[in-house]
Amino acid sequence: MGRAVPTVRDRDYLLDRSGVIFKVIGDVHPNSHWLGYVKYYPNERGDRSLFGRTYRQNSVVSKAFGILADRPECYVYSPAIGCVITGVPREDVVLHYSCRQALATLRDAPDLLDGSAVSKDLLAIVEWAAKAGADDVLGVTGSFLVGVCNARSDIDLVCYGPRGYEAAQALFAERGLIRPYEGEDLTRLYVRRAKYMAGSSFDMLLRQEARKLQGLTAGAGAHINCEPLRADDDRTFHDVVAQEVGEISVLARITDHAQGLATPALYGIAVETVTASTIDEAEVFARRITHLRSYLGAYTGAFREGDTVYLSGRLVHIQKPGQIDGFGIELTPWSATESYLANLAR
Repeated sequence: MGRAVPTVRDRDYLLDRSGVIFKVIGDVHPNSHWLGYVKYYPNERGDRSLFGRTYRQNSVVSKAFGILADRPECYVYSPAIGCVITGVPREDVVLHYSCRQALATLRDAPDLLDGSAVSKDLLAIVEWAAKAGADDVLGVTGSFLVGVCNARSDIDLVCYGPRGYEAAQALFAERGLIRPYEGEDLTRLYVRRAKYMAGSSFDMLLRQEARKLQGLTAGAGAHINCEPLRADDDRTFHDVVAQEVGEISVLARITDHAQGLATPALYGIAVETVTASTIDEAEVFARRITHLRSYLGAYTGAFREGDTVYLSGRLVHIQKPGQIDGFGIELTPWSATESYLANLAR
């Protein structure tokens, strides 16, 4: 599924000289690195096989700091995010796995898959995308992208820009391919999400989750989701500089969700109550907080204008020349001490 050329996009994967596979996060990167975290790495305790070696999967972004402890060159400060995160030095990349290219590859060479029930479901989706003329705005990520999938694998898709989002909505409405979480399957979804979204009630979490592009494949009953990404020419977060002030937890009302339908999600918010903070006189900042920015895909498309949400994240000051100059709450996956949250309250 890999290829050595093209533009690196959010959620693509990169293989480096050490055999470590990074998952790319965001579309704004310094000249020295591609920002992201370790997704698969050589480890004898793993259960995946690649390049004749045993690989272990990592699903917790902040654990990348420990995995890369012997490689400090992979620690990098990102002005756009406003903190130290992980990334792969550009000169160390030996292979680029493009989500978009993976879909095209599977369309042209379906024999690359193992013939399992979930693989057959994926091929049916690839065929649908081709017939719908949407194969340029949909992509395949996750274990199928790098070839470490198995019969228990989920199907992870991405879509690009407004046209991609519309195509994904149409795909998830195709009941012959994907069925929604209903009945007893709702408990399965709750258990799947609750471990990452502590503090949310069953009903509220499922209401939040129902707004996202996810379901179960018609054949294998495998979990399938699609993460909406920004269009190739989107410049929303380019030239942005963020400075961390502290951490804060609030109840806030969503005032605008138009930019919250794609990752990184950007919501307009108005703070109603500060519930906790690491800074003095947090109420002074509360009046100036105007937005929520999330690099956590779990919250893309999860909220709508008028919702009240509980937020726990980093208080940051964000500047973009001539466009943005104010405070916001930022949710990033690189926190090793706190789990940042955004839960629907009412």
